[in-house]
Amino acid sequence: MNPTKVVSFLIPALLLAAGAAWAHPTLMPARNELAQPLTATPAPQPAAAAPAPVPAAPPTPFPFEEAVLRAANDLLSKAALPERGPGDRVLLAIDPLVDGVTGMQSAATRSMEQRIVALVRERYPQFEVQQFNTATVAKLPIVLIGTFTPINNAGQPGGAKDVYRVCLALADLRARRIIGKGVARSRLEGVNSAPTPFFAESPVWIKDPSIDAYVKSCQGTKPGDPVDQVYADRILAAAFLADAINAYDARRYADALELYEIALRTPGGDQLRAFNGVYLTHTKLGHRKAATEAFGKVVDFGLENNRLAVKFLFRPGSTAFWTDRRITAHYPMWINQIAQHTAHSTSCLEIVGHTTARGSLALNERLSVQRAESMKRRLSARAPSLARRISASGVGPRENLVGTAKDNAGDALDRRVEFKVRTSCT
Repeated sequence: MNPTKVVSFLIPALLLAAGAAWAHPTLMPARNELAQPLTATPAPQPAAAAPAPVPAAPPTPFPFEEAVLRAANDLLSKAALPERGPGDRVLLAIDPLVDGVTGMQSAATRSMEQRIVALVRERYPQFEVQQFNTATVAKLPIVLIGTFTPINNAGQPGGAKDVYRVCLALADLRARRIIGKGVARSRLEGVNSAPTPFFAESPVWIKDPSIDAYVKSCQGTKPGDPVDQVYADRILAAAFLADAINAYDARRYADALELYEIALRTPGGDQLRAFNGVYLTHTKLGHRKAATEAFGKVVDFGLENNRLAVKFLFRPGSTAFWTDRRITAHYPMWINQIAQHTAHSTSCLEIVGHTTARGSLALNERLSVQRAESMKRRLSARAPSLARRISASGVGPRENLVGTAKDNAGDALDRRVEFKVRTSCT
């Protein structure tokens, strides 16, 4: 609106107001106010642009043990515990902590559990710690869950994994609520991220709904939120699997086999850990035919879930397998089972090669493609009908799961060959 129009609009309004004032002497303005010239109201000036927000500094990472203690003290000191009588203690069990990306247990997660148990007994007498097993789960305890995950500290997508994030949560099984959270970040130095024996020797990795539910219950919740339904429904099977894994790591293979088979018969027990466990224990016990059949079931489970990542270990910079027969002796059987079970389905496969980030990106991308093509030739040789249903590609280190580029047992899954089920063969 221009000033002329503003003035023409204001004059009649002011005259009406003046007439009203003369009619009501108490409202009559002072003479000097009436003598003021009429001017247009200045147009409002645009507000100055707000300064750009300063990015928040990344959280401080601490040495491993200090980070664990910080997260655990934060969790235990602030937990909204259920009401209890004088002198009563809260039953607490730890569902084994896992890597938040792979779902694997490691030397680091085992060390965290031991330190947390010691802390509870030293400083938190209101808790009674019992082993996570079927007998304890039947009592509906408070369950401590947790993840230990390599991440980029600055939150940069695709950035180097330069710290570990510790996430702990308390789940009240009776109320089915999250009643506490604790988080911290740990430096990479001095952390033993090597998987425990069962996970190190498991041949196949699949994105498992049960593990996803565990991770979501820890990382994707806040106090007061409900426990993930899938996690709650499958916790009895998880208790059998925890016992089975402990027995396997202690080399009590017959006991482990029995527990894995019980877990498979338990509602919600159709999990990758159970299928891998049956295969591994039959292998350790020398049951060759049963082991072959069990590996076929692992393959079927992967095909049903549209993803099958197999830990084939290659020589550095090569498409040839590792020379240690203790590691590669079962590879021919694995390849044969993958070929046969895929040939009996109507699906198509995309074979994707992966490498760690160590070394040249261009070299790693080329090597990942070459390894995928090598695996395609091996499968086609065993089931010629697959030749037209398999494609090969490589992504180098771009889809690392662990991402620490240590090139050791802790990031072996980053050197995987992945079989992705496709509905179309184009």
